[in-house]
Amino acid sequence: MSQPIAFRMMLKPGMAEEYRRRHDAIWPDLAEALRAAGIHDYSIFLDEETNALFAVLRLHPDDTRDTLPGEPVMQRWWDYMADLMEVRADNRPVEAPLTPMFYLP
Repeated sequence: MSQPIAFRMMLKPGMAEEYRRRHDAIWPDLAEALRAAGIHDYSIFLDEETNALFAVLRLHPDDTRDTLPGEPVMQRWWDYMADLMEVRADNRPVEAPLTPMFYLP
């Protein structure tokens, strides 16, 4: 069974369409790196009133998600997306974990 993870990120004002455009054309090597790390069923939602992005993904039990920050393709993606969202000094998106409150299987 896969483990769900959810977190919030912040999009800069006026960047929603460009964010969508870039994700619609996600690089195949980035998608493969995410899958290889055990990530699947990954969705990102936008709250248009606040520019908050809400991400939900599932992890395989043997995931290696913690190794992704060291992957060159991940670092290039962060650099590519840094002008659209709130990021840390290394361009990694600022993520705030979300607490599970309800689940209907």
